[in-house]
This record gives sequence, C-alpha cells and structure tokens, in this order.
Amino acid sequence: MRWHKRLLVAGAAALLGLTASACAGGQVRGAGGTPAPREGATGQGTTGQSAKSNDSTFVYVPNLDVVTDWDPATSYSNEIVALSNIYEGLTRYNSETRKAEPRLALKWSSAAGGKEWTFELRPGVRFHSGAPLTAEAAKKAIERTIDKKGGAAYIWSAVDTIDAVGDTTLKFTLKYPAPLDLVASSAYAAYIYDVDAVDPDGKKDGGTGPYTIDSWQKGKETELTLKAFDGYWGGWKPEQYKKVAFRVTPEITTAWQLLQKGEVSFVQRLNPQLFQQAGATENVRTSQSPSFQNLLVLFNTASGPARDERVRRALQAAIDYDGLVAALKGSGQKASGLVPEGLLGHVPGMQPKQDLARAQQLLEEAGYGPDNPELKLTLTYAQGDEDQKLLVTLLSSALRKLNVTLQARPMTWNAQWDLGKKKGQDIFVMYWYPDYPDAYSWFLNVFRSTKEPQLNLSYLKDDQIDAAIDSLPELTATNQVKADETYQDLQKKIIEERAAVAVPYVQTYQRAFAADVQGYVDNPAYPNVVFFHDLKRAA
Repeated sequence: MRWHKRLLVAGAAALLGLTASACAGGQVRGAGGTPAPREGATGQGTTGQSAKSNDSTFVYVPNLDVVTDWDPATSYSNEIVALSNIYEGLTRYNSETRKAEPRLALKWSSAAGGKEWTFELRPGVRFHSGAPLTAEAAKKAIERTIDKKGGAAYIWSAVDTIDAVGDTTLKFTLKYPAPLDLVASSAYAAYIYDVDAVDPDGKKDGGTGPYTIDSWQKGKETELTLKAFDGYWGGWKPEQYKKVAFRVTPEITTAWQLLQKGEVSFVQRLNPQLFQQAGATENVRTSQSPSFQNLLVLFNTASGPARDERVRRALQAAIDYDGLVAALKGSGQKASGLVPEGLLGHVPGMQPKQDLARAQQLLEEAGYGPDNPELKLTLTYAQGDEDQKLLVTLLSSALRKLNVTLQARPMTWNAQWDLGKKKGQDIFVMYWYPDYPDAYSWFLNVFRSTKEPQLNLSYLKDDQIDAAIDSLPELTATNQVKADETYQDLQKKIIEERAAVAVPYVQTYQRAFAADVQGYVDNPAYPNVVFFHDLKRAA
C-alpha cells in the first residue's frame, strides 16, 4: 500500500486547525465584515422562494485557508469543509447508525464473497455543469481519481475494474474483498464529479451537491462563498440556507467575539475556557462530541534505546493519562485502545493508567533508572500544537524523576517524516484519523511492515500482525464479527504485547454556533464538515 497524505493533514494543516495561529504572510483575518454571495445568485435559475425564505448567509469560521486544491481527485486537507457541500459520493456514513447510507447511489449489493459490488445510481441527478449523472460519468470520475494517485486515492486500491452497465448501474470487480460501501463514503477521494468540469482556479465545479461556487478569493478574509444549486436532486425548502460564506479567522478569541456579535454562524473549535463561556451565552449554542481522531505516542522499535521492549513499556507506564485528560478540560477523553468508540474494532476496558513504580522497575531491568546512567531519548511533536506540547511537558516531568531526559523538539510534519525515515527519533507524537469510517487505516499505514515506502512509523515487523492486518478488508466486507475480533486481538498485540505505541486520548469536538441554527449534528467521519443543506434557520 502506497503512503498517502493522511499525515500531512494531521501533522500540519489539521493540527494548526486545532490551535490559534498566525496566518501566512502576516495578514490578520477576522477583523472585517463578511460579504454575502452576490445578490440573486442562487444557482442555475431562480429559487422562486416566498418572502418567508431564509435569506441569511451561514458564515462558517475556520482558522486556516479553506481551499488550496480545487481538484476533487486530489484535494486532501481543510478542503472537505467546503467540497463536501459541493461534491457527493455514492454513499454517506451515518455515525449514529454506523452504516453507509444512500447518496448518489440509491442501493447497492455485494457478491462473490465481497469481490463484486453493484451500485444503482439515483436517477435524474445533474452535475452543476448541466451534464447528467450516468454510470459512465461516475466510472470516469473514480478512474480519474485512481489515476491521479493523489490525496487518499489509495482507498480504491482493491478495485480491479469498473463497468457502466446501462445508464444507472455501476459494477465494481475487486482484486480482493473489501467494504466498498464504506470506501465510497470516504471524506476524501470518493467524490463523483463531471471530469470535464474540473477547474483548478475555482471559478466553476463539476459537483452534484446542494451548493456550487459563488466566488473564491484566495488569501482574503472571506475566502469562499457558496450559493444554492437550484437543480439539486434533494430539493430546497424555504427555511434552508441558500448562501454560505467561509470567513478565515486565525485567532480563536476573535472568532468567539464575532459569534457573540452575531456576525458569524459557526466556530469550528473553541478552547475549553471559551467553550464554557459559550455554554452560558444566551444567543449561542454549543455542541460537544467525541471524534475519530486520537493521539499516538509511537516508539521506535528498530533502533535506539526504545528498541528494548522494557524501555517502551516503561514509557507507556510513565505517561500521566488522567492528568493529561484533566488538563484538556473536556477537549479530549481517555482512549481505550487504538480504535475510537463508534468504529468497528473498538475495545472497551483498555484505558491505560500511569504506574511510575512499574516504569522504574522496567527501566532498572533495562540498565537505566535513578541509580544507573542517565537515559536520553529524542522526541518530536507537531509544531504549534499546544495539546501535544502539554503531553510532552507532563511526560518530561515524570521521566526526570526516573533519570530519563526527554530531548523534545517541535517540528513540522515534513521534518518529522524526513527524520523518521532515518530512524532518527525514539518517540514520535502524532494524530491519526481514518480517511473512510473504518479502523483499517490505523493498522495499514502505521503498523504494517512492507518493502514499499510507506509509514510504519514504529518500524514494527511482525509477520503475524502483518497477516492479520491484511485480512481486515475481507473480514469487514464478509464477516464483521470476525473482523471485530481481529481488530481487538491486533490492539492487544500492538499495545500490550509489543508495546509499540501509547494512546493517551481521543479528541473531543467543542463547537459553538448561533442559537437560531437548527439541525446541526457532528459527524466524526467528516472532520469539521457542516452539511449546510441539513440546517435551517429558526423563524
């Protein structure tokens, strides 16, 4: 499996998206107004709505550039907050039912032990370009995404051939069984689009979603505005938002002030202090829910002191898990295993605990500890991420008592990755979350050993673990009970038996939005995405 950009997001853009930071070029955003989409621009026709229509603009406040890549085949960053409202996939994951649900496909079935999948497309759908959605058009979109080999195109790696059977039937033949209904609901690389309408300059788009591009001004405070697509297959009701604006505001405190003033509708994330304040504010509502993103503390099992399993176990025991979660003040909760709750393979009862006495005993067995030579360990974590910095501070303090010095360096993801390829760090701190709603991503990219260049950031080599990881796609497609058992067994092997990683916490989303916004539900399968068509404004 080829390495993909997952960690470019987790180590750079997505991490910065979790903290207040200065924007590029020294430009200060968040002080100006939010221009609405052009008057009367609501799609390819007129809405014909009555005077009771919702004419307000829904203003989403991110703290990073909204779009850096307009190509639906390769975009792989904050883009999904906008593109998920412009483009659609065959299916969409429902985090409450934990199943893929119809989107551009009305129904689907699998055969041949999960190696054949047939999707029946929704009739009457048109792209924003005006072209009809057909099986041939969908086939071309997926094949183009695969050929581009960017972003998260690896999600289609099981696909051998795609056939358009008539106008509305799409048939996939796979190299090996895989849960293609989940793959098709991915937040990345699963969009169906008009391949002839892709525009790198963001002046038009080839999506089928409820919104289309109104204006894009790279680097401006209000970077992007969207307008309702009148020909949307899902239709429109008067109370739904027809206009959306993305107002880039790097400083969390500024975003909060704008929300209080009623100038914006939704703040992607507040810090715990402001989140508590928001909960007591009359014209503001809050939402708090667990995500699918967790923090990993990976140990170098191939070189340096951490290649000694006793040292790795000591490091696991030295982390102050409870203290860290308490300090996060609601923005994180203790993890139980590698797989967050809500995904197949989650294991309850694996929450770790600090045990400094055990850590000292293990270090002494390895020739270190208070009465032995000092142990020096190198660690890298994401530059600009205060939560990771907090973990490092607490761990450094605990290890100092055990005569262990943690030489920690904040670095960009690219620098971390380059150093990791040289096995130049003992401990690597990073976030992870799945491209599509399945835990396979954690095991394949982080722990699966291979001759091909890919992550495997713990340098773990274990034939039994590799074989179990390789069995997961087929099991998930054909025998979820067995898949769940395999996931649980893998977590025990990787965390408890091999001590290759510690998992301190799962991030919790802390949102704030205007009190007159109705219908908002967080879906952790689509990080930070608001599906605006699902919302309405209270009268």
